[in-house]
Amino acid sequence: MTIGQAEGPLARHRVIELAGIGPGPFACTMLADLGCEIIRIERLSKQQNALPDQLSDLGVRGRTTIAIDLKSDKGQAVTRSLIDSADILLEGFRPGVAERLGIGPERFETSNPGLVYARLTGWGQDGPYSSMAGHDINYIGLTGALAAIGEADRPIPPLNLLGDFAGGSMFAIVGILSALVERARTGRGQVIDVAMIDGVFSLMAPIRDIASVGMWIERRAANMLDGAAPFYRTYRTSDDRFMAVGALEPAFYTAFVSGLGLDEDELPNRFDPVQWPVLVTVFSEVFASGDRDHWQEVFDGTDACVTPVLTMSEVQDHPQNRARPQHSEMGDLGTGDVRGALASAGITENQIHALIDAGVLGDC
Repeated sequence: MTIGQAEGPLARHRVIELAGIGPGPFACTMLADLGCEIIRIERLSKQQNALPDQLSDLGVRGRTTIAIDLKSDKGQAVTRSLIDSADILLEGFRPGVAERLGIGPERFETSNPGLVYARLTGWGQDGPYSSMAGHDINYIGLTGALAAIGEADRPIPPLNLLGDFAGGSMFAIVGILSALVERARTGRGQVIDVAMIDGVFSLMAPIRDIASVGMWIERRAANMLDGAAPFYRTYRTSDDRFMAVGALEPAFYTAFVSGLGLDEDELPNRFDPVQWPVLVTVFSEVFASGDRDHWQEVFDGTDACVTPVLTMSEVQDHPQNRARPQHSEMGDLGTGDVRGALASAGITENQIHALIDAGVLGDC
């Protein structure tokens, strides 16, 4: 099954997405790629501290978008009707907000008992930080991840990939898919509490295991996988670009050294951290003698685990990426068949007109 096919494995599953930014929309886009129908409910009037439209609309392709006044009784009733027609709901509000809007999970225990209700937040539904605002950098800061990433003198956030998308979106998808499997067995849905801090803490388990056996120093740029090891780091080339080296295993390291034109027997012990600065200096000088294209030509087709570091504008032109299906285009943001979505939730055409006139629904 190739993600992005018109008829995916989750075709005929409807998702209600209560609009947010970042991990929630990305999770829903992945579900759309798997075949789900996504109905995105936006607030009729956006909050004053919301991001600019150019940012808040990023990644929301493949949806039917409906603007609803969620603070009005009629708007909440329309939203509940849509949720009653769905298999999955995903919301990223702070704890208690959905309940105050009359669309908390308990409202659907009878009307839609098979509903998979996914709650995606940074801190989770409880704990002393649960009502606080936060972003990726804050969530990964409390898991030990941020402290381990960056330069020797300061942590550097790895974009917002780790907390938002790995610890948030992907764990939400795992929870949703697991709940759908359970629903197929029992007919009952579940409420899923997905906290980005929990997801990242889980992702850190392999590193904590390494630390538990004394193979990790709690200092940045001092360990095998954090850029300190000469065989697992990046090197600058003569054209001020970079190559990525991941020659961990002995055979890969041998191929790496050979590609550089060096004699492994004449080099210091690569597993002695005291010798790492020496090896880094040697390898840096060799890489600086050629441009990135030269080194790519040297190492392509080998098992040295050496590849170019591409910029985002270069990615699509690399032969390996051209050979693989890519879905990086934003695609049609569109509004989809709004009236069809409302009709499928039992809302008639006359009711739609009346709700628009009353300012409960946006133009559709």
